[in-house]
Amino acid sequence: MARHKANAPPRVTRQPAKQKFSGAERSALFARREAANVLRTVLRGDADRRAVASIKSLVFSPSVRNKRATFALVCETLKHLNVIKDVLEIANILNSKWKRQEPLVYIICYDILFGKDTPSVGDAEKILMRHKDALLSGLATLLVRKKVESVDELLGLSQLKGHVKPRYVRVNTLKMDVDSAVQELEKQYKVQKDETVPDLLVMPPGSDLHAHHLVMNGRIFLQGKASSMVAAALQPQAGWEVLDACSAPGNKTVHLAALMKGHGKIIACELNEERVKRLEQTIKLSGATNIEVFHGDFLGLDPKDPSFAKVRAILLDPSCSGSGTITDRLDHLLPSHSADNMNYDSMRLHKLAVFQKKALAHALSFPHVERVVYSTCSIHQIENEDVVSSVLPLASSFGFELATPFPQWQRRGLPVFAGSEHLLRMDPVEDKEGFFIALFIKTNKLNNPTSSELPERECRRRRKQRTKQYHPFLWPKVFFRAWNGSLHGRRRKPV
Repeated sequence: MARHKANAPPRVTRQPAKQKFSGAERSALFARREAANVLRTVLRGDADRRAVASIKSLVFSPSVRNKRATFALVCETLKHLNVIKDVLEIANILNSKWKRQEPLVYIICYDILFGKDTPSVGDAEKILMRHKDALLSGLATLLVRKKVESVDELLGLSQLKGHVKPRYVRVNTLKMDVDSAVQELEKQYKVQKDETVPDLLVMPPGSDLHAHHLVMNGRIFLQGKASSMVAAALQPQAGWEVLDACSAPGNKTVHLAALMKGHGKIIACELNEERVKRLEQTIKLSGATNIEVFHGDFLGLDPKDPSFAKVRAILLDPSCSGSGTITDRLDHLLPSHSADNMNYDSMRLHKLAVFQKKALAHALSFPHVERVVYSTCSIHQIENEDVVSSVLPLASSFGFELATPFPQWQRRGLPVFAGSEHLLRMDPVEDKEGFFIALFIKTNKLNNPTSSELPERECRRRRKQRTKQYHPFLWPKVFFRAWNGSLHGRRRKPV
């Protein structure tokens, strides 16, 4: 029987050595994964024509850690997406199992073909790097087929020049006053108060505040001027009940809460489940406690339902083409905005307009509502003036008429119908974004107004009438008239 040597070392089983990544490699690896997640959401929303949020909103959400690298990867991959797809088809290196990881494949292929650094870590990266020669050969073949000499010619993207706009931030007055925000931001930036919206601040173009502590804790919101004007145009009062018909991602909703000083109630409607999550994150960040999220379709609400009897104002910012803010939202990078989709865009505009008319008519039908704001980030007449014009007869029948939001604003609606001078427009060139706002105010209320809403002369007249009728010294006379009238009918006045 063999004996074991006393000093024999224990048998060691070799374990595969773990890969050690440098800090830069690990950062790049995470950025590609985060960019792939954002790209997946963006492409899915673009295919369904119902985006969860803008590209910027998705990239700069709290869940994304490496924001700068992720943002750059998403934008550059979208710019080159059609080229990447054509190269992958020519190279023929992917099978059906890659379908679930297509966004990640696009991100890695961008880095291989056009990026500054060649990806060297990650399983998907290694597999695609084995086919680097095939990908580069596919790109060369594509250039020959398209009869161009460079990738820039192949892309043929129209560069939107001159679109340099200030950085706007809205102070969340639920958490911080405007002067304190100015004082804090002036430590790093030049800050001015906006002339139109009281709680809006203007900063130099390119001011990067995405990682600023005031943004991270919800004391200020990165919100454009046009978007901030919508809630301000509605002018909700503290204690009111307000309905936000199409709420997500929620910047306008929490602005309403701030204007109402946290009092009253806001019903925030949103149909899309993913956008509801985004809405709830925004509400939580703002600190607003008077917002009730309704996960459902605004058009499915019954205006005569007693639960909406106290709603006095409605903000309607429905789905639109986004044609006025494509450079801010980066929508011009999406597949649906390519030149091949012009006919589809025309059909899409018509469908959007049909929905917008239906939604606006529905908002005006709530019997106790006194103010309705309709807004779009569109430059198209079919989504703006045409929608308002089509519902004016209905609005008039409910006692509404167009009012003039921000009377000092120079640009008004296109002169296509009487009353268009009340509408507000922002110009993509002059104002660096296109926007549209219409304000409806109920002047002929169908319900009995409260005394606080009546002119002072009418209030005095009614008080005097009640005093005459119920004053104790006049009771016998009142009772005699009532008794005499009940016996003999209405007495005729002498001729």
